[in-house]
Amino acid sequence: MSLRFARFIGNKAFYKKVMVVAIPLMLQQLITSSVNLLDNLMVGQLGDASLSGVAVTNRFFMVAIFGTFGVLGAASIYIAQFYGAKDEDHMKQSFRYSILSAYLVMAPFVVLGLLFPKAILGFFTQTTSILDEGVIYMRIAALTFIPMAMSMAVGGAMRSIGQTKIPLYAGVASVLTNAVFNYMLIFGKFGFPALGVAGAAWATLIARLVEMTILLVVMNYKHFPFSTRIVDLFKVQKYLIKTITIKALPLTTNEIFWSSGMATLFKFYSTRGDAVLVGFQIAGSTADLFFVLFGGMAAATTVMISQPLGANELDEARSNGYKMLGFSIVLAMFFAVLMFASSFFVPYLYRVSEESRWIASTQLRIMSVMFWIYMGTAECYFILRAGGDTKSTLFMDSVFMWTVNIPVVAAATYLTKWPVFAVYIAGQSTDFLKLTLAYILIRKEKWVKNLTMERPDILEIHEEIS
Repeated sequence: MSLRFARFIGNKAFYKKVMVVAIPLMLQQLITSSVNLLDNLMVGQLGDASLSGVAVTNRFFMVAIFGTFGVLGAASIYIAQFYGAKDEDHMKQSFRYSILSAYLVMAPFVVLGLLFPKAILGFFTQTTSILDEGVIYMRIAALTFIPMAMSMAVGGAMRSIGQTKIPLYAGVASVLTNAVFNYMLIFGKFGFPALGVAGAAWATLIARLVEMTILLVVMNYKHFPFSTRIVDLFKVQKYLIKTITIKALPLTTNEIFWSSGMATLFKFYSTRGDAVLVGFQIAGSTADLFFVLFGGMAAATTVMISQPLGANELDEARSNGYKMLGFSIVLAMFFAVLMFASSFFVPYLYRVSEESRWIASTQLRIMSVMFWIYMGTAECYFILRAGGDTKSTLFMDSVFMWTVNIPVVAAATYLTKWPVFAVYIAGQSTDFLKLTLAYILIRKEKWVKNLTMERPDILEIHEEIS
């Protein structure tokens, strides 16, 4: 084997350590995605308008969720690196920052979702029946961000130090709760009223409260090095706020612009008919079963790169980065085969139009062919983020989307009469260029950096030595 490819291959111990971190999160997300698929099947029984209403609402919510991922991603980098450096005080402060920043990002979306649901949904569709169903769902589901922000902060901190099982158990409890209450509240079972899409929203809110409660109770009774008291929540040193925020801004900006870009693409595709809204929602929910790989690799990358960097083991972190990239692509090829197979039966479980089923099946097949490209690019993003190179993540993700991907799709949408999948493939083809640019950024190795060395006390020591 040539040296060029050897750097992408690890030994048995490496893969075992990766999977110990990745598998619990992948299982959690798999359960979540499975229940979300079940939720969609339940909502789908109410008709195309109900499923489309939930779909367009989730496109708006996705901006809030990914924006929060951005600030939590930056905080997780520091929690992981301070954990590697055995610095509990700064871990606690980083955790406090993650809680406060999560609510700071989520709050505007709660307010907008409660006060202006029709105006927001009108960006995606003007179909009255879809708008009516979406407004009902959004006004309740917007409240889920309140417990979700805390759960995301606590779960993210636990995963940063390699404690992935507790968020897994809390996630399992949450999705099972969601499934049970969906069944009871959507269709009016066991004496509950039949609330339709409103029932789906209430079920989600109840499930999020259950998840948050479990995580907080466990954190209260089990010691974690980042655990903090409520009275100390606002005790974060100014320099650390500034330092994490500098890293968080590119990540948060990236996540918000990326997710809003995805919502914009969804709007472009929806110009080809309401059946596209339904078909893409079905395909997206099905594909999520396989995109669990992304969450697992993201968590594993944080542990395999950020912790060695925090311990100043730069060569180990560098080596792990290339091995993670190779491993993720191999796994992606396996998952792609399963995704392709799912396209032949999952869409046909829905009680929707035949056109919507065909759209869902076709999109799944295209995504399966592109899956290794998606995973390779995402892994480059995780590596850059783990090392704190957030400016590069901004460039390769949202900047690329808004300067290349969206203009291509917009031109295909409004300057041609191409069918939806010709437009979709035109946009997806830009991902080949994106992967190339992402790998170039990895090769520059600006991500091989110990961020804990940026503390004022450490910097003063370095200045004295020099």
